[in-house]
Amino acid sequence: MYLLRSRLFKTGWLLSALLSLSTICIAEPLTLRQAEKLAVEQNPALHAADSNATAMAAMPLQAGSLPDPTLSLNALNLPVDSFSTSQEAMTQLQLGISQKLPFPGKLGLKQQAASEVALAAASNRDELRMLLLRNVRIYWWNLAYLDKALQIVENNQQLLRNLVRVSEAKYKTGTGLQQDVLLAQLELSKLLEKELTLKGESANQRANLNALLGRDSATPIEMPGKLPEVAASEIDVVALKLWAKENRPALNALSRSVGAAETMITLAEKEYYPDFTLGAAYGFRSGANPNGQARSDMASIMLSMTLPIYTGSKQDRAVDQRRAEKAKAEYSRQDGLYRVYAEIDAAASDLRITREQLSLFRQGIIPQARQTTASMLAGYQVNKVDFLNLVRAQLSEFNNDMQQWQIYARVHQSEARLAAAAGKAYLYGATDE
Repeated sequence: MYLLRSRLFKTGWLLSALLSLSTICIAEPLTLRQAEKLAVEQNPALHAADSNATAMAAMPLQAGSLPDPTLSLNALNLPVDSFSTSQEAMTQLQLGISQKLPFPGKLGLKQQAASEVALAAASNRDELRMLLLRNVRIYWWNLAYLDKALQIVENNQQLLRNLVRVSEAKYKTGTGLQQDVLLAQLELSKLLEKELTLKGESANQRANLNALLGRDSATPIEMPGKLPEVAASEIDVVALKLWAKENRPALNALSRSVGAAETMITLAEKEYYPDFTLGAAYGFRSGANPNGQARSDMASIMLSMTLPIYTGSKQDRAVDQRRAEKAKAEYSRQDGLYRVYAEIDAAASDLRITREQLSLFRQGIIPQARQTTASMLAGYQVNKVDFLNLVRAQLSEFNNDMQQWQIYARVHQSEARLAAAAGKAYLYGATDE
């Protein structure tokens, strides 16, 4: 019985381990579009901005509503010697209601200003969403580069191990030098150190990307094996600037701020006009008149208004304040527009340069480096090339491969920055990668 239980326990443990391993093995690669979708659905900062926009959208209707009416319960002309409600004819218990009525147009202006603020909050949310997607793309492409870089490091480690074996064999047969062996071992150790550095960078990028995706930083991320080609579309900077001027959420938010400031000027000018309070009351009287008849109840109607007589220190100053706020909003919008144009120019320039660099590496440097390494290796095998030059050629090819993939990632990151600067969801359209 003990042996049976022990076997069952081991079998269950083994099945659990196999299930866990299968779960790990079938983990789906995280494509860029999937990462973008997760960020939009799960990022806490974006949800906070969305909640703020929802909250601000509830403000205009409140701002355009009348103040709550006031209900009053009063005891008028109550004699203090007896506190009797029937002793004096003027004594009455009064029930009243009053309503404040702002000067016509004020409530509409308040609602309009609140609407502009609410729309600005919605634009700020859209801006945050766009910047979130930009950052997700930047981190994702960093991971794509690091993934390729680690593969290159592993391949070059294997090549250097082969060179170590070749140099050791030559040294043992007396046709090679001990310094060749030591040099190969040294370069192999450097590649091992480079691998550790790249793994550390990859872990940091994964943690940052997971934070943007709204999940635990330790969540594993598997990168796709196949990456898209670089688009060769022309960059129309003028068209991108025109699009950004009309559609960039940050600029729309600044324009809404200008609109709100203009409305507040009109509202401040309305403050020269009085506000009104309309009220009605009903007084209940007790006791009888001298002729023996019961005292009749009394009704009152009241109308009051504010007197804006301190215009020099209040209304005039308020108008000046609102005009200065509008000027500030207009300058901020203009400054924002120039900054957006500068972002577009910088991103477009970087994109053009990185495209040219990538083309140079793929069409010239990389093929030349591979040919040089192959030639050096063939010469070394027949003792026509020394070992140092062979290692240098191999390391040059390694560094060029690494730099090529780094530039490749930078091309896509520049595209992400340019799309975000122009206020576009995608620079060339939303195609799966």
